[in-house]
Amino acid sequence: QVQPVESGGGLVQPGGSLRLSCTASGSTFSAARITWYRQAPGKQRDMVAQITSGGTTTYADSVKGRFAISRDNAQNTVYLQMNSLKPEDTAVYYCNLQIFIRNYWGQGTQVTVSS
Repeated sequence: QVQPVESGGGLVQPGGSLRLSCTASGSTFSAARITWYRQAPGKQRDMVAQITSGGTTTYADSVKGRFAISRDNAQNTVYLQMNSLKPEDTAVYYCNLQIFIRNYWGQGTQVTVSS
């Protein structure tokens, strides 16, 4: 069972911060490439940030300098630190783990940025 579970979403004011977490069971967590996606109503699901098993990170242009992805393999957890949040960041955020040729998706967590 490698079902990712996201947490940490909620309502935040513009300019505020949130930290999302994604946890998954299994001894192969450290081998996973992990990607955060987000999807707003009526929009495509877009990549936000990615971290490889070796720690290499990639960010969408829209979040560079504001978001940071990290992982704690001892806790089977990946984080997305979200700073300087904007209303356009409002979306459901999903965690995806790629292990070998398999992909595992979380159920998503809602992030709403509004005053």
